[in-house]
Amino acid sequence: MKFFGPKEAAPAIDPSSARLDRRGLLVGAGVTGAAALAVAALYRPGVTASPAAAAKTAHDAGDGYRETQHVLRYYETARA
Repeated sequence: MKFFGPKEAAPAIDPSSARLDRRGLLVGAGVTGAAALAVAALYRPGVTASPAAAAKTAHDAGDGYRETQHVLRYYETARA
């Protein structure tokens, strides 16, 4: 760090360059945060099945469409 004596003037600082530096810092922090969230969302330990595999096992288990009283009542009201 350079100290300026009484005969030396400090160089003028351009206010727009300071603003750009702050913007760059904020943009960099935002990009870093978004990247961290993406990595956390993609890598979850213990989860190995893909969504397609999970949907297939749910369908095979018989948890799909069922004609319950509620569904039959809806069909009756929809006909009218």
